[in-house]
Amino acid sequence: MPKVIEGRANYHHGNLRQAVIDATLALVEEGGFENVNLREVARRAGVSTGAPFRHFPNKTALLTAVAEEAMQFFRKEIVSELKKLDDADPLLRFRAIGMAYLNWAVRHPTHFQIISAQSQIDFDGSESLRRDNEEVRALMDGVPPKIQFGGRALVFGLARMYVSGHFSQWGLSKTSARRAMSEILDTFIDGLSVEIKEVAAPGTR
Repeated sequence: MPKVIEGRANYHHGNLRQAVIDATLALVEEGGFENVNLREVARRAGVSTGAPFRHFPNKTALLTAVAEEAMQFFRKEIVSELKKLDDADPLLRFRAIGMAYLNWAVRHPTHFQIISAQSQIDFDGSESLRRDNEEVRALMDGVPPKIQFGGRALVFGLARMYVSGHFSQWGLSKTSARRAMSEILDTFIDGLSVEIKEVAAPGTR
């Protein structure tokens, strides 16, 4: 059965925008981006066909709003994970951010799909997305940019494999896949620790 968002009650309480966002998220979850059109979004939200246009002029604007919400959830996930750390070691903070990214993607696969599909959203035109992204990058202060880029590529790839179901091709269940992702991230961090120590103590090789 398709998910129906009880949007009409929300709309009467002034939450039309959120009702439309929720309906859009459900449609993407059910059938991908091609499943989203403003007429169906309105029907799911329980509002008139023209109501979504009060906030969103087109599909891109609508998906961008969902991505903005996803980014906010993502940033909160990272902040929550960092609060568990007593150690200020940049690499430990880097690992915590990586784990937060993976955990968020596993729990919110549709949000992950939307926020990472930049051909479907207007990332550059969204002040909210750009601001939250910069705040996340600022949390990696102390880690060289090249390492930040490599780590981001690693966790993005792992998350994409998980959400797309690729781990089953390697004979891994979802539980095993989550453990494997954590172990792969740890291997990456351990390798960085060794490299940093060797750079700090030249001539030891």
